[in-house]
Parts: sequence; C-alpha cells; structure tokens
Amino acid sequence: MEQQYDYELEFKVRDYECDLQGIVNNSVYQNYLEHTRHEFLNDIGLNFTELFEKGIVAVVARADMQFKTPLKSNDKFVVKLRAEHEGIKYMFYQDIYRLPDNKLCLKGVITTTTLINGRLGVSTEIKDALAEVKANR
Repeated sequence: MEQQYDYELEFKVRDYECDLQGIVNNSVYQNYLEHTRHEFLNDIGLNFTELFEKGIVAVVARADMQFKTPLKSNDKFVVKLRAEHEGIKYMFYQDIYRLPDNKLCLKGVITTTTLINGRLGVSTEIKDALAEVKANR
C-alpha cells in the first residue's frame, strides 16, 4: 500500500550542505524537514508569527530520523509530509525521496507540541487546521 501524504516540497542540494565525504551532513536534513513543515503550515493557513503573537509557541519535542540513502551535491529531492494530531502532540511523518528515481533517503517522525502563554496545551488553531486537512484526504 502506498503511503498517503498531505504535502510535498521539492529541493536541490547545495554544495555547502555537504560534508568532507561529499554527502549531505546529517544535521542539514533537519533543516529540510523543518522548512517543509513551515511551508505546509503556511499552506493550510497557519503562520508562526501570528501564532506567536497570540501566545502560541510550537516546539519540537522529539526528532526520529532513519537515514537510508545519502543525498549528494546537486541532487534533487522531495520531502513528503503527513500530519496527525494526537493528544497534546502534533506528529509529522516526513520522508525524503531522491528525484527522479524516488529512492528513499530518510524516514522521519517529528513530534511537536505547543506552549500556550507559557503552559503546555493544545492549540485549537493547529488542531482545527490539521483536522480539516485530514477530512480532505
């Protein structure tokens, strides 16, 4: 069964993202995943600045990344994302595929949560936006 995703974003590896071995440094993958999450949230009408101004701070609580195939300079790739709301957590299942062969490079699960006016809580804005995405799947 093919994985169902809510969002996709394409990238191209830049030279300075690679280490001495000529492959993308492991820490750079977190940047790819984070940028994709931010673009997804913008796409569904959630803006980090506006949330922050309302006292809502989204934070990463856990990052689990399984590296499968390294990316190299000038590789094109796509980050695919599926989002779920579970209790006080917002789970982002993110996979990176090299293009054009669609070789799996990374499987990731990023667990986030929100602080509302400094206290751990559920953001109705984020919860409702993710529920609408799920309803439209």
